[in-house]
Amino acid sequence: MEGQRKEAIRVMVVEDDPDWRRGLVAYLQSEADIEVVASTDGPDMALGLAMETAPDVILLDIMMADNPAGLKLAGELPAATGARVIMLTSMEDREFVVEAFRAGAVNYLVKSDFTAIPQAVRQAAADRSAIDAAAAQLMLQEFRRLKSVEQEYETDKFKRLVTPAEVQLLSMIHEGYSQSQIAEKSFLSLRTVKNHVNNILRKIGAKSSKDAAQRAKDKGLF
Repeated sequence: MEGQRKEAIRVMVVEDDPDWRRGLVAYLQSEADIEVVASTDGPDMALGLAMETAPDVILLDIMMADNPAGLKLAGELPAATGARVIMLTSMEDREFVVEAFRAGAVNYLVKSDFTAIPQAVRQAAADRSAIDAAAAQLMLQEFRRLKSVEQEYETDKFKRLVTPAEVQLLSMIHEGYSQSQIAEKSFLSLRTVKNHVNNILRKIGAKSSKDAAQRAKDKGLF
């Protein structure tokens, strides 16, 4: 048994729910290749305890004392100890998932899926963590949301740069009208049309009038 324990994966548990912490520790201790070397309910004690006990893997509750204290520790603990951090949560929140991985976690598990924890510990210790499927889906949803926000921002920025008259001009360019045809249909001089086009290219950084017209079309301006 002693020889087996020397090869065991050293685990530390940081969890402020005493009942869940006791249950998790007992569950992990029943695994022959896992040894819980420390557990605590306080984020303030976690860093010192981790440095003292040198765990291979840290199971870290993301929410402690009703705030996401685990996110800060997810960055501090790996840097100070080299341990691999797995975030635990009782809720699936897209923003928390993204922030957990950004902070330094190697996996993110919902507590109700506790049977997956031992294998996640083994993968983390072997540096072969496969992101939990639920966490991966939440991350994908959050990235899509962020992409949508970014696209909305870029569209609003584009709309602020061009005037309604310039949008109309770009629409005609997109429809295939030449600058001389646009001048004729709009009762403008060709020089005026050229000046409008040059102003648009300068403001939005487009390479050509067709490029500018396509950008406007892509952003739903016409």
